[in-house]
Amino acid sequence: MNTAGHTDAAGLDLIPFRGLRYVPEQVGSLAAVTSPPYDVVVRPDGLLHLESADPHNIVRLILPQATTPAARNQQAADTLHSWLREGILAPDAEPSLYVYEQRDSEILQRGLIGALRLSEAEEGVVLPHEDVMPHVVEDRAALMRATSANLEPLLLTYRSDNKSRPDGEATGAMTVIERTAERPPLLSTTTEDGFQHRLWSVTDPAEIAEIQSDLAAHQALIADGHHRWATNLRLRAEHPSPSAWDYGLVLLVDTARYPLRVRAIHRYLHRLPVSEALAALGDSFRVRTVEGPLDHALDALAEAAAKSNAFVLAGDGAFHLVDRPSPDLLARTISGDHPEAWRTLDATVLHATLLDHVWRIPDAPEHIAYIHDTAATVEKAERDGGTAILMHPVREEVVRDLARQGVTMPRKSTSFGPKPATGLVLRALAF
Repeated sequence: MNTAGHTDAAGLDLIPFRGLRYVPEQVGSLAAVTSPPYDVVVRPDGLLHLESADPHNIVRLILPQATTPAARNQQAADTLHSWLREGILAPDAEPSLYVYEQRDSEILQRGLIGALRLSEAEEGVVLPHEDVMPHVVEDRAALMRATSANLEPLLLTYRSDNKSRPDGEATGAMTVIERTAERPPLLSTTTEDGFQHRLWSVTDPAEIAEIQSDLAAHQALIADGHHRWATNLRLRAEHPSPSAWDYGLVLLVDTARYPLRVRAIHRYLHRLPVSEALAALGDSFRVRTVEGPLDHALDALAEAAAKSNAFVLAGDGAFHLVDRPSPDLLARTISGDHPEAWRTLDATVLHATLLDHVWRIPDAPEHIAYIHDTAATVEKAERDGGTAILMHPVREEVVRDLARQGVTMPRKSTSFGPKPATGLVLRALAF
């Protein structure tokens, strides 16, 4: 493991690594071998679409298909080793930090990909804001053990104090990012969602030192990848330190310079029809039917969410706006041991009040699915007869403030984006 430019500062410690990247001449196109993060791929339709896009699509590593978990993980390891032997993937010649840019018609985002020293939440360096599911952590850990690789980066955010001077000149790490983005990129591709992706390497020791000195003064918030971070921590504990397992692959974005989008993650209740969900509410919430189409219903949700907890239930061909929960019900079902900002979160009310108390639905995969795409959530409910629960997004400042207090939100409370494409750069732990 390379530790060039390594620092022992108490803040973020990002080091270069030899990225594994697709060899363009060996694949149909870079866009065809990329994938969204593993937990965003809508299975099975999305999985089959990606598998058919190119025989070397990264989904064959992050979501291998076989009859047992052990067989799936072995298949991913065999596939990775085969692609390395065949020259489909190859390591860069020297350790690098990578500047990564995502751009569409509405947003420009730039950040740094590197290997970040792992730390526990109580150290206050990397702040989680959501709980994780043990079975998902174990699933990801088994895959990482088998492949000895970080297959996709986490998305972490930090906020600079004064990254841009009044004259517009960037400072600190952003100086290197902006300067690097003026050079010809290592790769450039546009994925089918309309995003253009560009990647550059940073190998100059002075530039790496400038980045590291700046980042050492900051803490980061996990925007996307809580299960992968927990997986990294578990595997670090299994390997004697120092080792490559002390670090994990991340994309760091300064949201003072490049604000992320924050979107909601919706819920789908497999076994609860909309009629039963509404009947169980009684007079504990206000329920109104709102006109479609979906965009109009989401506008109504946003307006209601500005005044109280609010959700839209769908699946029976209509949109039902549920808001204004009974204060007595909230007092009886939500723990008073947390800050008010946590107690009043829509996700807290949904899980503690509605799912646990009113509907009595276990938070288990056979009962609840978490879906990022709003229209897909509604379509699934209408097709399969369950209930879609549409959520309103939480502001990043609320997430960060709770995380700094050591308070975790209910899992899958937020969806930060744009998320890094999986497959542009991987990190092997063997070199």
